[in-house]
Amino acid sequence: MNYETARANMIEQQIRPWNVLEMQTLNALNEVHREDFVPRNDRDLAFADIQIAIADNEVMLEPKVGARMIEAMGLKHSSRVLEIGSGTGYLTALLAVICDHVTSIEISPTLAGEARRNLAMAGFQNTLVVESDCFDYINNATEKFDAVLITGSVPDIQPVFAELISGDGCIVGVQGSNPAMQAVILNADGNVKTLFETSVPRLRNIVENTTFIF
Repeated sequence: MNYETARANMIEQQIRPWNVLEMQTLNALNEVHREDFVPRNDRDLAFADIQIAIADNEVMLEPKVGARMIEAMGLKHSSRVLEIGSGTGYLTALLAVICDHVTSIEISPTLAGEARRNLAMAGFQNTLVVESDCFDYINNATEKFDAVLITGSVPDIQPVFAELISGDGCIVGVQGSNPAMQAVILNADGNVKTLFETSVPRLRNIVENTTFIF
């Protein structure tokens, strides 16, 4: 496979048609070699419009989904971002191209190690992968961030995440339950805007909404 051609086709045929048009996002997609972040045996699937299975029953999101979520964050070069769910580090790398620093939380020791290796091999020095349950991290957090990206789905973008953003920051994530999940952006003023429909595996250790039956 010609990876450069496949990457260009991904951007033109998948990413742009999904209204991902900001040059900083497109440049990051072109700069980061997605094939280096997928499992070795799945390299030929790196640019396909599918979720790719990775360690510990997790997945890499479809390229267009990750790109659209990142673009919605409205990042600046000075932004400091928290990512919840590192996976193999691909979205971490895209964020790191665009902004000043990325702290990424990963509950799986296997994936945390893989993300660190992949990011180091790609030469990123403005990322920090923390092996932790995100809720443990939140309970002990002393830093606030300009934006938060949640890569696993939640029943709703809970208030606990809002504690992590500063000033006019925002949170982008996927909320709801199948078959009605939506990617949304939560602004500091509490306003939630729907971006698109999708389906993403649950964030680990999330507390599900309770349904009462009378």
